[in-house]
Amino acid sequence: MTQHLRKKLVNVAASPEDGPTSMPGSFYTDPQLFAWECNTVLHTGWYCLGRADEIPNEGDFFTQQLLNEPLLITRADNSVRVLSNACRHRGMPVAQGAGNARRHVCPYHAWAYGSDGKLLSAPRMKNTGFDLKACALPAFHSRVHNGFIYTSLSDVPDPFDVADLDALIAPYQPENFRHIHTATEMWNCNWKALVENFMEGYHLSVVHPETLHHYTPTGLSRKGPSGAGFTSYFANYPDSAAGRGTGAAGLSEKEKKRSTLFAVYPAQVVSIAATSLVSLSIFPLDVEHIEVRWTFSTYGKELEDGLLADRIAVWNEVNREDREKLETMQKALHSRHATGGPLASADYEGTVRDFQLWMAERSSQLA
Repeated sequence: MTQHLRKKLVNVAASPEDGPTSMPGSFYTDPQLFAWECNTVLHTGWYCLGRADEIPNEGDFFTQQLLNEPLLITRADNSVRVLSNACRHRGMPVAQGAGNARRHVCPYHAWAYGSDGKLLSAPRMKNTGFDLKACALPAFHSRVHNGFIYTSLSDVPDPFDVADLDALIAPYQPENFRHIHTATEMWNCNWKALVENFMEGYHLSVVHPETLHHYTPTGLSRKGPSGAGFTSYFANYPDSAAGRGTGAAGLSEKEKKRSTLFAVYPAQVVSIAATSLVSLSIFPLDVEHIEVRWTFSTYGKELEDGLLADRIAVWNEVNREDREKLETMQKALHSRHATGGPLASADYEGTVRDFQLWMAERSSQLA
């Protein structure tokens, strides 16, 4: 089935630009394909773990499971590090949740690690073959970019190619947004279904009539730039919509009157506007279940506490609306009649085609 679906993906990606189609349901439900993805595109890609200012102080940390790797994200020596959260003794996680700690002590046998991952002590380890310096927590490739923390599980990660995206969102100054809120949710759907859903404006007025339609109606959606590692679209506001704030100095009136939505492949989707930045990090658990860690950030101090609470409440509702639709669709994708159908025009679902093109190219490269 994996080879069949990969061939189907290549064929769909090769369809005429003015005749795009969606993938069959098995693309989102087949366990063998998911296993292939875990060993390839999901293993070598770059994941957003959160915002760098979630851990602003020395010793701040949070933890995250990414595929088969428990991660410890920490600030040490004034830099962000992504470490293995598995003790070098017997593999027990050395940290849980989030907080601040000068050292992380394994709850199994009390091996203690510094915030930089170095092993500080190991009680009663007297055998001559033991080397304290050789037992540091391994580090994963990581980087802070536009204020986001990214990591890859691979020793040889994919290129991090988002230069054109940087140019698109630079006027918003994403690196200067201030983190306000983090939430974690479990969604019963395939990881690709959420990427595609977040990145198309075709559903906005139908799924979000009360939360989004009044200021990002489907009819004003416009395709944005795409590149090797990303895609984007613009959710434009009608003239009748209230302003969303001033934001960074130098933002054009057009940029102030829209939300710019983008995906950094494989599994981060983002909406950035003048005063709000919402990022969803998608962590696949299995073929039909994902963990979604989403953050809300704001620019400057234009939004007071009440307005911030209102914006967060709206995004909670938006996510609930999307989750319910995707979980319902996930069940139906098992149907033998879920064979894939025509996609809408580029302004509405061109980003879905971009994602298909990226998946097809990676599939060919990893054949």
